[in-house]
Amino acid sequence: MTRFLVVPQWQGSPAARAMLLVDGAEAIAGDLPRASCTAVDVPVEAGESLDTGIRRLSALQRVSERMREALAASDEVALVVGGDCGVAVPAISHAATHHDDLAVVWFDAHADHHSPETSASGAFAGMALGSVWRDTPLAPAAVAPERVVLAGAREFDPAERETLDSSPVTELTVDALADVAAVADAVERTGASAVYVHVDLDVLDPAVISGVSLPLPFGLTLEQLTGAIRELRRRVPLAGSSIAGFAPPTPAAAVDDLGAILRVIGALA
Repeated sequence: MTRFLVVPQWQGSPAARAMLLVDGAEAIAGDLPRASCTAVDVPVEAGESLDTGIRRLSALQRVSERMREALAASDEVALVVGGDCGVAVPAISHAATHHDDLAVVWFDAHADHHSPETSASGAFAGMALGSVWRDTPLAPAAVAPERVVLAGAREFDPAERETLDSSPVTELTVDALADVAAVADAVERTGASAVYVHVDLDVLDPAVISGVSLPLPFGLTLEQLTGAIRELRRRVPLAGSSIAGFAPPTPAAAVDDLGAILRVIGALA
């Protein structure tokens, strides 16, 4: 049985209207079974960088601690509903404590591979996937880079491109994902016994979903994304998952996108 951990974290986002992520997480939670949902309290205040190069780090640390406590309180597989992409990092760390050969699949339009030294914004969401396999002030590395799969990314800053080119991280383009088995094949090649799946909703094409902060054209169709997840789950056990990046500008706009989002959650859950 899947339980839902609702984490309306906004402090990791680079977007000017990052608080819309709170509304997005709450809108998704409103369509989930209430008895299966646990809400993680997120500070209202922005927080301080603590001289680390990560904006709002003190608030991010508090959320991470609360997430770890909530995840440790149950043996059920959790689906984390964000919020910004930073919510995936403590969840992946938790899953890795139970699977020392965990693989991570990260569906995202962006690489999320900055470091505090390369990020112009200092936003942790832009460092989130890199933080899975590199030590950061927020968390130690949890997964070896050769077991990380970045899927559907189509925008890279030069520093991210340089980091990825020198790493063993697997990249799957949108074109590669036309093959429903591409993600599962990539994970199986890592030899992992379990997988964590993160979905930033901007991996989808803007024609599919509009309520994201940084939409990019030429993304995945809903069928490509859900098909890839289902095929992966058919072949590799799921150790946890997360969905992030829903930032509807109005309640009416949220309703328009929830059908697609619930189909993604259905594939994960």
